[in-house]
Amino acid sequence: MSNTLRALGKLREMIFAGDLPAGSNHLETELAMQLNMSRTPVREALLMLEGQGLLKLQPRKGVRILPISPSDMADIYDVLTELESLSAERAATAGHPPSALAPLEAAIDDMDKAIAAGDLDAWSEADDRFHKELVRLGGNGRVQAIVDMMSDQVRRARAITLALRPLPTKSNEDHRKVFQAIRDGHGDVAGQTHRAHRRHAKEIIVDVLEKHRLRFI
Repeated sequence: MSNTLRALGKLREMIFAGDLPAGSNHLETELAMQLNMSRTPVREALLMLEGQGLLKLQPRKGVRILPISPSDMADIYDVLTELESLSAERAATAGHPPSALAPLEAAIDDMDKAIAAGDLDAWSEADDRFHKELVRLGGNGRVQAIVDMMSDQVRRARAITLALRPLPTKSNEDHRKVFQAIRDGHGDVAGQTHRAHRRHAKEIIVDVLEKHRLRFI
């Protein structure tokens, strides 16, 4: 793995863990020292993270970790809702064999196990796998690219809000219904169910961000 990719991975971890909190400012030299790397790979990693909407490079001022805006998150969820619902419809009508759908079902099973164990980190990881697999099964490379570009911001908002929300048992139920519709080849049901699920998730996350606005932005 290149130094740039190592820097990218470490900086992402630091942002998601809150070690580089939203609204904070950092010099490139400071970050390079923390990572024990030269400035070149760190700079390249920061440019990639800027493209993903996690930070902003400011000339002569260093790096600003972008805040989580409730309105921005609402816009992002609107886009993801439509693209993922389209993916669910396409996946249902693609005629995938059971073996191709196994990873999707496994992600749901893992989410159920995580809820039973009260392990929100494990739930979050399995939820990521579900949504990524759903989009992959939709078979549209451009949709995948757009969703990938936005997924980090959703993950970051979810990491901040997950402990402040009720246990996501309804989310698991929704995922199971989407999977069953895809398995049974019911494109309309898969798309409509996923659309309702994402809209509900948007309401929860935006509501939490607004209530705790001073803490997160």
